[in-house]
Amino acid sequence: MTSPSPAVPRPDHPLRVAVVGAGVIGAHHCRVIATTDGIELGAVVDVDLERAGALAAEHDAPAVGSLAEALAPEHAIDIVAVCTPSGLHAVLAIEAMEAGRHVLIEKPIDVVDERAARIDEARRAAGVQAAVISQHRFDESTEQVAAAIAAGRLGRVTSAVASVPWWRSQEYYDSGQWRGTLALDGGGALMNQGVHTVDLLCAFLGRPVEVFGYTALLAHEGIEVEDTAAGVIRFDGGALGLIHATTASFPGSGVRLQVHGDQGGATIESDRLIALTCRDADDAGADAGTSDGTGGTIGTGGTAEAAAPAPDFTHAHRLQYEDLVRAIRTGGAVRVGTREARTALAVINGLYESARTEAPVAIPEF
Repeated sequence: MTSPSPAVPRPDHPLRVAVVGAGVIGAHHCRVIATTDGIELGAVVDVDLERAGALAAEHDAPAVGSLAEALAPEHAIDIVAVCTPSGLHAVLAIEAMEAGRHVLIEKPIDVVDERAARIDEARRAAGVQAAVISQHRFDESTEQVAAAIAAGRLGRVTSAVASVPWWRSQEYYDSGQWRGTLALDGGGALMNQGVHTVDLLCAFLGRPVEVFGYTALLAHEGIEVEDTAAGVIRFDGGALGLIHATTASFPGSGVRLQVHGDQGGATIESDRLIALTCRDADDAGADAGTSDGTGGTIGTGGTAEAAAPAPDFTHAHRLQYEDLVRAIRTGGAVRVGTREARTALAVINGLYESARTEAPVAIPEF
């Protein structure tokens, strides 16, 4: 049985989005959709119809109790945004794609590598677009660092150090039966809080080939996953990346990511570029730039560069929706799709396997 071909939307009509999952992240997606050109909310889906109805009423949209209902012709859905617990991502995304709909999947793509592979297979078979939320790839800070690396301004990138020192109370894990479970959460501080930072390490340092790590449960109880993880990722170009993620760092602080090269480096903190320094390619003996103390940096040629502002929480999600709309309308590729998402998931699950076996784990290439 072949999947339905995705309909080509009329350029003068916004794409209609069904948000599956009426929890915190689903509500966030509804707000993003309401402020993004080219899309509109077509339905809110949740097995808890009361919760779906309350969220849908805020946006003057219908509420339904299943994805199958949302995919009925009367709703004219073009995109399905999967915002459920992570362990349900694959089954819902595949259902949507087999019905000929494009999908946007919240991070992580799923919690099991084999199920993520099935999402990839379903995408190819259906000929639809599949994007996975990795909104920090769209941050201005990320764009600036990636551009500097691509232009060779940092020289050979040698290493990176990333820390996600967050706090989650015991009440956070107790607030939902699925939280902290292997089946639906898939992991703890690394899978849920650290996945975006793992993705950025891969964006900056290249293809990961091996990971070694440790995990621990140190400050919470009654959960099946870690609240602290640390590891080393080796990349195909030889660079080494250190990743630290925890939900046991009271009261919590911002994510910090430093990228180091033999001609310069960059630091992103709380999504804001606070330093970008490099040695002038025409003056190999010049001192590297340093922070000017005001949030700018002294960069190539000794000129001050303004630091990128931290984006608001909806801005980068909006950019990723716009990227998906562009890909659907032009037939081009999304910037962050299943391959990138599967790579980040493989690193995380590889670190978990390394922690169990106390041995390095190879990361496959997708």
